[in-house]
Amino acid sequence: MNRELKVLVACGAGIATSTVVMQKLEDLFKQNNIRVSLIQIKISEAAGRQQDADMLVSTSLLPTAYRIPAVVAMGYLTGLGKDKLDAKIIDTAREILDKE
Repeated sequence: MNRELKVLVACGAGIATSTVVMQKLEDLFKQNNIRVSLIQIKISEAAGRQQDADMLVSTSLLPTAYRIPAVVAMGYLTGLGKDKLDAKIIDTAREILDKE
């Protein structure tokens, strides 16, 4: 598990809510000793950028299906189900890294 995980962090405009989520993800991955590169994008860019990423975390509903695992992270904004969301993101990250 030495490789860096590439995670797209998306919201509608690629500015406000994704910035909040970026900070939470940075802390979460650091606490779990997972090296990560977080890339902030607009959700409309996700389909075109997925080939260069391992995972997508979005604050908006997913407009399409993706070839990479995608997690909707509204819980980071509402505070509802945050622990479950943390676990889902870390479990997904570990599954990706364990496949290699």
